[in-house]
Amino acid sequence: MQHKLEGTRIAIIVSDDFEQAEFTEPKKALEQAGATVTVISPKAGQVTGMNHDTKADSFPVDMTLDQANPNDFDGLMLPGGALNADFLRMNPKAQEFVKRFDQTERPMAVICHAPWLLVSSGCAKGRTLTSYHTIQDDIRNAGGNWVDKEMVRDHNLVTSRSPKDLPAFNSAMVSLFAEYKNQKAQQRQGTITA
Repeated sequence: MQHKLEGTRIAIIVSDDFEQAEFTEPKKALEQAGATVTVISPKAGQVTGMNHDTKADSFPVDMTLDQANPNDFDGLMLPGGALNADFLRMNPKAQEFVKRFDQTERPMAVICHAPWLLVSSGCAKGRTLTSYHTIQDDIRNAGGNWVDKEMVRDHNLVTSRSPKDLPAFNSAMVSLFAEYKNQKAQQRQGTITA
């Protein structure tokens, strides 16, 4: 795969009990595209994934939310898993991280139950997105427009429903992050030549 994300720093925020495929497959797609991926969690050490409702593998955490500065990253990826998403949505630092990304219109890729964090951060209002079907009411109640599609792109946001949508999600995520990288490069060149 072409290294279209070379020099791009991507944050993945997870807690325990995330849906493992929604972490490992996007992470692999990002790294194959040349991105530097940083795994961020409320706790140090390791986080453990789930294969649906069964405990799965553990993965190292690169940085805690206390240590992470949203301004240091070009893109944000949020895996799902009901327990992971439910825990993170109530974390003020995770909320602030997402708000900073949304305010600065940096790209975010969010799948499955992870849009709960967008809801709790006040970032779903006026947005068109998808998610795991059981949280569609939460999104609508937060002022979002929920649609049942494998992937939805709304400006700086890509969302998908579940692990079965990962091929479409990963492709759209890499494209979104590459667009942002190219825009940034053009803005820098415009500043230099101006």
